[in-house]
This record gives sequence, C-alpha cells and structure tokens, in this order.
Amino acid sequence: KAYLEEASRAEFLPRTKEELALLLDVYLLEKVVYELGYELNNRPEWLRIPVRGFLRLMSEEERQMSNAK
Repeated sequence: KAYLEEASRAEFLPRTKEELALLLDVYLLEKVVYELGYELNNRPEWLRIPVRGFLRLMSEEERQMSNAK
C-alpha cells in the first residue's frame, strides 16, 4: 500500500485499480509458466506445485469474471 501511495504519480504504474490488478495477474501467470517449465526440465516430480498455483490462479480469475457479470 505504501509503495503504491509513493509511486502513484509515476508513469510506470497503471492508472486504475483494475489495470493494476490485471498487470499483477499477468506477472503471476508469467511466473507460473516459468515454474512449470523449470520443474518439468529439472524436477518433474515437483511439477504438481506450479500446477496447483496455475489452477488456483485460473480459479480466482474465473471467480472474478463471474462476479463482474
């Protein structure tokens, strides 16, 4: 919250809460995709961990979309 208050006038931040939430969701999705690839290549037995993160992220997105209707 303090970061957003200080940086709110900067041009690198989205102007609305909705845009900021979308940006954070994109970053989370990018991280999950990276983790999926990493675990698949290095520790396939751990793949369930980023899969759970992906499913949780998609579930939250679906819930937000249904609430917006």
